[in-house]
Amino acid sequence: MSMSTPARRHQARVRAEQAAASAAPGRSLAGASHYELMLAKLAADRRRLKALQSVARKVEVKREVLPEYADYVSGALKGGRGAQDDVLTTVMIWRVDAGDYAGALEIARYALQHGLTLPAHYERTAPAAIAEEFADAALIAIADGGTFDAGQLNEVRELTAAADMHDQIRSKLHKALGLAAMKLIDDDQLDSAHDWARAEQARQNLQTALQLNARAGVKQNIARLEKLLSDADGRRKAARM
Repeated sequence: MSMSTPARRHQARVRAEQAAASAAPGRSLAGASHYELMLAKLAADRRRLKALQSVARKVEVKREVLPEYADYVSGALKGGRGAQDDVLTTVMIWRVDAGDYAGALEIARYALQHGLTLPAHYERTAPAAIAEEFADAALIAIADGGTFDAGQLNEVRELTAAADMHDQIRSKLHKALGLAAMKLIDDDQLDSAHDWARAEQARQNLQTALQLNARAGVKQNIARLEKLLSDADGRRKAARM
């Protein structure tokens, strides 16, 4: 379903916008012709993914097909009034899997605002899924020696703050927030206000992670941060004497 020209892409966005506007909040878009067309495409892409055993290959395929949903997503977000949209919510999760975190958040803001649900095969609520998917992505990136956008994680925390979910999922998100903040510390001396704030933010998030899940695996990180903060506080007090 390649939209090869600007005119076709514009037409696709307009059709998606009209389809999204055709149903009231809380209703289904089932029956809207363009939505049904995209559902059929989604089903075909899911069959293709299901036939693969390699997780890495699944990610490659998602990256390959996701641009084909971009115009639908743009139109649906512009025209949508909050009707249930399984295409949008599936693309939201696929974007996380493919590493398009900004694109996933673009949909998550709309989906969580309007209480959209995930298709049944995901077996999680939308807030729990977006929190856990982002947390897992961040923890994997950090474990591999990389970084993760702490601002995106914090937005996920804010978007899902009022939602009911398993403590282990929320613990994982706070762990990711804490480790991401630790990665932003430039100097262990914590001489700058920014480094001090990042260390304190990291400590608070890791402590919350531990409170929610005693097996969060963050005790050593908390101990290190507490020592850095204590040593820095001692140097500051000594400098004032």
